[in-house]
Amino acid sequence: MLKFLPSIDRYILRLVVFPMLGVFALAASLLLLDKMLRLFDFVAVEGGPISVVFKMLGALIPEYASLAIPLGLLLGILLAFRKLATSSELDVLRAVGLGYGRLLRIPYAITLVLVAVNVALVFYIQPISRYYYEQMEYELRSGALGASIKVGEFTTLKDRMALRIEESEDEGRRLKGIFARVSNERGQVLSISAREGAFMATSDSPDTIILRLSDGTIVQDTGERSPRVLSFTRHDLPIDLPRIEEFRERGDAEREYILPELLSIGWNDSEPVERRAASQASFNFRMVEIVMMLLMPLLAVSLAIPPKRSTSALGVFVSIIMVVSYHKVNQYGEDVAALGRVDPIVALWGPFFLFAALILWMYYRVAHVPGGQAIGALETGASKLGKAIRKLFKRRHSRQITALEAAPAE
Repeated sequence: MLKFLPSIDRYILRLVVFPMLGVFALAASLLLLDKMLRLFDFVAVEGGPISVVFKMLGALIPEYASLAIPLGLLLGILLAFRKLATSSELDVLRAVGLGYGRLLRIPYAITLVLVAVNVALVFYIQPISRYYYEQMEYELRSGALGASIKVGEFTTLKDRMALRIEESEDEGRRLKGIFARVSNERGQVLSISAREGAFMATSDSPDTIILRLSDGTIVQDTGERSPRVLSFTRHDLPIDLPRIEEFRERGDAEREYILPELLSIGWNDSEPVERRAASQASFNFRMVEIVMMLLMPLLAVSLAIPPKRSTSALGVFVSIIMVVSYHKVNQYGEDVAALGRVDPIVALWGPFFLFAALILWMYYRVAHVPGGQAIGALETGASKLGKAIRKLFKRRHSRQITALEAAPAE
């Protein structure tokens, strides 16, 4: 299919795609690694299986992808046009009659594809995956994932049994150094110690599991002076599982609603005012995040072109600051609108139109003003600051050399 594209389009496609994919991978990896460390700590404290960490990270991928996709799109186009500009290829292309509108044909085709992907993510996939993440976190806290019995600590089960396990191997299938203290309705207490054991399910009662113990001792306190002591090779100890409440239904938070649910709640007069405001805020937040992607190619081109005879990368830094700052402004606008203090149109679309006007002005300066620069003042200021810093370090270095030359030889 690509062979039917003109050579210039294939060239721009190649320049955009590879850095864009690299930014996708880098941004997603950084976000996931930061979350992974906290999840490992959380799962270790709760005593859950390590495999649940990767399941929880998988549920967070759609949420992080919705931020990584616009950032990757922006930097992919920006780095492609920056390469064209610094190698003077952009001047040649414009000299033969190819304007920015023609050169942005492929970047906008990529943008439309990624907009469709992001729509599917933020309106359908992300709400479901977020609910799945919350469900796994709840099950981990409640012990539904086998995390209620922690190694090296006493665990109380149904107020009649205290259990302590010294070591756990083979993902909890093999337990070592087991001590249990069990009391019954008559006030009798059994103290059980065993070298090792394993949990086994029962077919007759799903609320009871069997702890099969090997090579241990049972001390029964019957209320008499001398307790009864029994040794065993194998002993099955039934354990009543604590009742775990079912997790809530999806929709406790507006971010867990898919598009049809947001529309039915946000514009339904029979719903409470607070719920309608929160749903409308969530819907408008997702919409402005998606629509802003259509302006990413223009912002990328505006910040990609450095001044003549300059290889400054200031535009890359400014682009990241602008996108992340705009995302944070939208998050604040959503929170304020969800509380009903400001109309969602004002709180979310107001910053959008201001940001869009700034991008269009920057693009006009670069594309239609001869020698125009979108961030010319910043480039000049950064150049002067860099020269001042270099001069300061050079002066300091010269003083150090002078001091060394003036020092008397030993």
